[in-house]
Amino acid sequence: MGDNVEQGVYSIHDALRISEEQGLDLVEISPNADPPVCKVIDYSKFLYALKKKQKEMKANATKMELKVIRFGPQTDDHDFNFKKNHAIKFLEEGAKVKVYVFFKGRSIVFKEQGELVLLRLANELEDYGKVEQMPLLEGKQMIMTLVPKKKK
Repeated sequence: MGDNVEQGVYSIHDALRISEEQGLDLVEISPNADPPVCKVIDYSKFLYALKKKQKEMKANATKMELKVIRFGPQTDDHDFNFKKNHAIKFLEEGAKVKVYVFFKGRSIVFKEQGELVLLRLANELEDYGKVEQMPLLEGKQMIMTLVPKKKK
């Protein structure tokens, strides 16, 4: 295959001769095919176009930011609402939100209260985001992750 090459089955010597006549490279596209598929192209231009395409794809990819909010097992309503409003703002901006309840000292016995705080938050934020990871106890922290809902 190539721009100025008639498609067909050629021997390796003929294919190399054709590519040398045109001052281009013979590149193997599909080695597992029978017979193998080769293309007569300028390999450096091909690599340049490939890098440019990858760079463009990387620039267009959305970068997900992670915001962290910390609660205690006995967080009162005012603090809960204040932190909930921050979480709403973060989700509306398109950031992931990692919410955790930190158990200090003997407060680890209140695991259920910590889980209730996280589930209450998830319930109140269901219009803005969805739970990616349900509450999970890791050491002295109970962690839950929220991701923003797709905008329609």
